[in-house]
Amino acid sequence: MSPEAGQGAAELAAAVRTGRVSAVATVEAALARIEATNPRLNAFRVVLADRARGEAAAVDAAVAAGRDPGPLAGVPYGVKDLFDIEGLPTAAGSKIGAEGPAARRDAVLVSRLREAGAVLLGLQVMDEYAYGFTTENAHYGAVHNPHDLAHSAGGSSGGSAAAVAAGLGFFALGSDTNGSIRVPSSFCGVFGLKPTFGRLPRTGSFPFVHDLDHLGPFARSVDDLALVYDVLQGSDPGDPACAPRAAEPVAPTLSPAARGLRVAVLDGWFHQMADTQAREAVAAVAEVLGAEARVTLPTAEAARSAAFLLTASSGANLHRANLLSRPGDFDPATRGRLLAGLLLPAAEVLHAQRIRRRLYDEAMAAFDRVDLLIAPATPCAAPRLGQGQITIDGRELPARPNIGVLTQPLSAIGLPVATVPIPTAGALPIGVQIIAAPWREDLALQAALRVQAAGLASAPVMDPCA
Repeated sequence: MSPEAGQGAAELAAAVRTGRVSAVATVEAALARIEATNPRLNAFRVVLADRARGEAAAVDAAVAAGRDPGPLAGVPYGVKDLFDIEGLPTAAGSKIGAEGPAARRDAVLVSRLREAGAVLLGLQVMDEYAYGFTTENAHYGAVHNPHDLAHSAGGSSGGSAAAVAAGLGFFALGSDTNGSIRVPSSFCGVFGLKPTFGRLPRTGSFPFVHDLDHLGPFARSVDDLALVYDVLQGSDPGDPACAPRAAEPVAPTLSPAARGLRVAVLDGWFHQMADTQAREAVAAVAEVLGAEARVTLPTAEAARSAAFLLTASSGANLHRANLLSRPGDFDPATRGRLLAGLLLPAAEVLHAQRIRRRLYDEAMAAFDRVDLLIAPATPCAAPRLGQGQITIDGRELPARPNIGVLTQPLSAIGLPVATVPIPTAGALPIGVQIIAAPWREDLALQAALRVQAAGLASAPVMDPCA
């Protein structure tokens, strides 16, 4: 069963569990697709063919023995290059990490997927240490957008989003600190979920900013996104930030309650810093969801700046020893930002935390009046690889730091966000963020399903070799 057939992860898993489809055959087809496509796309840094074949064979053996291999039986997927994989160094997009010791066990989320029957295909290219929005990596090359190979896939989880968009697996795992799930989802035209901060355990993943790091999935449908998210849920003692909450299944339905959600469009910063295509995408989603109100978060711009300060200072602190002893082994773009972070005064970092709290209070006040907020995921569709400037609000601004202007404020306060891809005739796709109050991923996914069911959001498999 191939992704081009329009089948989702649940359909494939059902076929494998009943013996109608072989997990081994499915994985062989996925590996062949990667072999044919990845040289042009550069989505995978490492392909784990032997492991994938072994996991697939174990799924088929379980079926033959009458055992249920799990809700993701035989479903192939990939992970961003910052998840621990037993027996491999955790590179996190870096040269230094790739030369480090091998991980002794899989990351918790990878283990949960294996227990659910999913089959790992490999590790996907990312910005070094997750510090970037374009996945143009000096060590491992740039990831190309499957919709147009001359354009960026976004970052820092660019390889993960590009792989899903190109059908190199049914879903992928990424991370989001300042927008690294939502930006690639927007540029590559796939669905993405950044859960509430503390919802999914980060145990066994390489950190960037402890206060801001989230893990979450990419998929080509809301149904698959929710299915994978349900498998991943549950706290873990290895991540102190992961709240000890019971897993809460969120498989969305088009229920009357979902149709009655109160939805508002984010105005102010989120309207000002978006181009015409982004605004039109939000307007289309607003119409489907019946959003009539508009909400302004006055501190959004300042919180975006605060997120920059917190990112730079925390990242610099984490990598201080290597910055001093091995500066030449860093990606130059990453090195410059981290070195600047070493120079930030503590007073500014503390002030950034106060700004962050102010925005959180504004958002909670908004959620007293509405259930969901919507905003563009990126200010524009994917720029060309190497493009230095983008136009926002009539101004020419540096592309790399400004691609995340609309995602950074929201991750800084830990809100759950589902990103829905809006295709546009004759243009690259662009994403819209559906933002919920903490722990209400279910509402964001219900709304995303409505947008998908209306035919507005979709993620067709792209063939970059066509």
